[in-house]
Formats: sequence, structure tokens, C-alpha cells
Amino acid sequence: MKLNKDIYLITKQYDDFNTLLYKTEEAISEGISILQYRSKVKDKSVLYNEANKLKKLCEKYGTMLIINDRVDIAKEVGADGVHLGQDDTSIKEARSILGKDIIIGATSKTVQDSIRCYNEGADYLGVGALYPSPTKFNAKTIEIETLKDIKKAVPIPIVGIGGITVDNLTKEIVDNIDAISVISVIYDSHNIKDTIRKLKEVLKKGRN
Repeated sequence: MKLNKDIYLITKQYDDFNTLLYKTEEAISEGISILQYRSKVKDKSVLYNEANKLKKLCEKYGTMLIINDRVDIAKEVGADGVHLGQDDTSIKEARSILGKDIIIGATSKTVQDSIRCYNEGADYLGVGALYPSPTKFNAKTIEIETLKDIKKAVPIPIVGIGGITVDNLTKEIVDNIDAISVISVIYDSHNIKDTIRKLKEVLKKGRN
């Protein structure tokens, strides 16, 4: 899996799924490389239907679709991959279910975890939180030195996550990630396309 300072968008929960579809299309039409469908809904049929609609949207724009946690949904809708948290299905089990060609991402906060995930077969790592996140209040932040050490320790792409905005995306972060993962900065924006353009501009050089 190759990433080159890409934007990795994670879906936000809305009461009306059509609102999510509208905002997501506005975003990925501006050049989002990867979309992760993450939902708190437990009903499998709802998850499947929503994931399937997002897959069709991603196919329209050539965006990769990753499913958070649910290996079964990823397999059934034919997603490009799955992202696994530290308490989710193991990488080894997910690989046995999904096969060798499916992307498997894993969450990591330490060098030790990163090396373990790489050895178990992860294709990329979501590393953070880099800043306090409005969507995960209890997420512990990591030091920039930890991000640097993780980048040096594993040869797979690093996706920086947690509270990233146009204003706090520093050159130091940009130099040590292959992509950024965002939610609120895009979905809560008054001008989604403009926000994405600004993020891409900063990703080219980083804000000092």
C-alpha cells in the first residue's frame, strides 16, 4: 500500500444518513484518497446498507473504502480494506477471513505496538492521537518523538490521527506521516472543498 501525503477521511455519525452521503460526496469529489466508514450502529443490516451506498460513492470517484472494525461487513460489501483497533479482531484472523489482497490497517500508539502490528501483517498504521480529538474525548495524545520513532521503526505507511486541523499540521508532523486521518475538520467545515484544498496545501510543506 502506497500513500503520498494523502487525506484519509473517517465518517462522522449523523442521525440522517443522507446528510453523511451529501457531505462525504462533497469531500471525496475534491480528492480524498481513502474513506473509512465508522458507525456506532449495531444492526448489521443497517451497517451493510450504509457501507454499500458509500462503496458505490467511492467507486464513482476512485476512492478506497475501509470499514472500521467489522471484518464481516468489509467482506460482504467488497470493501478495499478494514481498520482494526487494539480491542478488535486480530490482524491474523482478519487476514485469514479477507485474504492477502485486502488492506488491513491497525491503530498504534507505541513503537512496540507498531512493530507487533507490522509483524502480524498490517498494511498501514493509524498513529496518535497527535492532538486532543473532539470525537474521542478519552484518546491519549502521543509525543512527536514517538511519532518519529514509529516512522523509523516500521516500513509501512503511517497515518497521523487525532485532532488535526489546517492550523496545527506542522512540518514536523508532515515529515513523519504518509497521510492524515480527519473527521471534524472536514465534516464540521462551512466550506468542505476549501478546507480540503487548504489541508492539501499544508501537506505539501507543513506549517512551521
